[in-house]
Amino acid sequence: MNRPSTVGELRESGYVSRSVKQEMRENLIASLRANSGSAQLFQGIVGYQETVFPQIINAILSKHDLLFLGLRGQAKTRIIRALPSLLNEYSPTVAGADLPDDPLCPQYGRTKAILAERGDDTELHWVHRDERYHEKLATPDVTIADLLGEIDLVKHAEGRYLADESVMHFGLVPRTNRGIFAINELPDLAPRIQVGLFNVLEERDVQIRGFPVRLPLDVCLVFSANPEDYTSRGRIVTPLKDRIGSVIRTHYPASAAEGIEVTRQNAWLDRGANGQVVEVPPYMLEIVEEVARLARSSPHINQQLGVSVRASIANLENMVSSAERRALTSGEKWIVPRIDDLAHISASTRGKIELMLAEDEAAEDKLIASLVGEAVKKVYANYGEISDLEGIAGAFAERSVRLEIGDDVPSGALAAAFAKVGNLTKRAAALCRSLEIDPANEAQLVAAAEFILEALYVNNRLSKCVYHGRTFLKR
Repeated sequence: MNRPSTVGELRESGYVSRSVKQEMRENLIASLRANSGSAQLFQGIVGYQETVFPQIINAILSKHDLLFLGLRGQAKTRIIRALPSLLNEYSPTVAGADLPDDPLCPQYGRTKAILAERGDDTELHWVHRDERYHEKLATPDVTIADLLGEIDLVKHAEGRYLADESVMHFGLVPRTNRGIFAINELPDLAPRIQVGLFNVLEERDVQIRGFPVRLPLDVCLVFSANPEDYTSRGRIVTPLKDRIGSVIRTHYPASAAEGIEVTRQNAWLDRGANGQVVEVPPYMLEIVEEVARLARSSPHINQQLGVSVRASIANLENMVSSAERRALTSGEKWIVPRIDDLAHISASTRGKIELMLAEDEAAEDKLIASLVGEAVKKVYANYGEISDLEGIAGAFAERSVRLEIGDDVPSGALAAAFAKVGNLTKRAAALCRSLEIDPANEAQLVAAAEFILEALYVNNRLSKCVYHGRTFLKR
């Protein structure tokens, strides 16, 4: 808190002027030497340790501008917003200057004028690292004036020369001087606007409307783009892309375990305000993740757009909400999602996938239901063999059993019904114990039993029928 308050005090403190990229480089080096590099910089971002993070670290060590290239939902913006942590917590600027400027190595006329007038008594303003980061979502209506600036005709009418930088109304990039500026969805910028960024990237200056107004900029530029944008909405003009130091390719989680960890970190599962407890069985998490993974390889879905991680996050939240609704209406303490609740992930999956053919909504819901069935089949294969469940399927045939299931059926009613079907309850209890789940928890036991029954259904050992809105399982 004992920071210098004047330029003189700052000079006496031994402060050394550094460019933004040099500052980021040196702070990253300090983190790497402390063995906390990517772990500290990208906290909470999973699955990029061996692939994406080394590319980013190399680019920063090289003092490059960066372009993050990847499909939607691949944490591009989240990574970009983590970069300001490489800046010093506070940075000095000259108080009263139009643009952030280095007090000991000023670049702009207004800053130089203040320093010439007040000398070492010039007051400082300390800027937090969060104030040194700005971002802009690229849209077709973005103009050069928005990004770089425009001649202010009022100031010109006051008698200022067009060659004087003080005649300008500054845009976002100059106002981020000595900081990091990010442009999301770069291809959405009109080509002529992208061309306007050439000088910023190469010569690090700005020229406005052909007038010799030059602004030497000290800024790190970061961009994000979706490869599909190159054809659907626009493209990054080749000379601009050539001037970006490093292009970082992102990707979806490489393993199901990484995908589940990402989903759990980001999904809102804190539903305990009413005294209820949320417990999501591991196999239900695996099914939600497997639905997204199957969608990313489905020939019926446009893979050029990808299937965002947000699909898994929203699906998990909707699945838990269905279980919460059941617990609230039936007075149950435990909020435990089960197979019945997967029927409600259609609402959260729509809009996050795009079919290859322009089909109606029924086709989309049918595809989602098919993906859920395939996910259940694949996940259950990790827990046991279907052939081991023939006794349960046989019990349906021997006694002509017909079980009513559904997301609105209380756990107690299902537990009583399941107890009459062969060794179903015994199998469910064994599954719970293998997952270190207490089988005495009725909601967990019912969820495990439904998982087993659904595995029989998707493997054509049982059938489902719907009668007056009620769902039944039978042989």
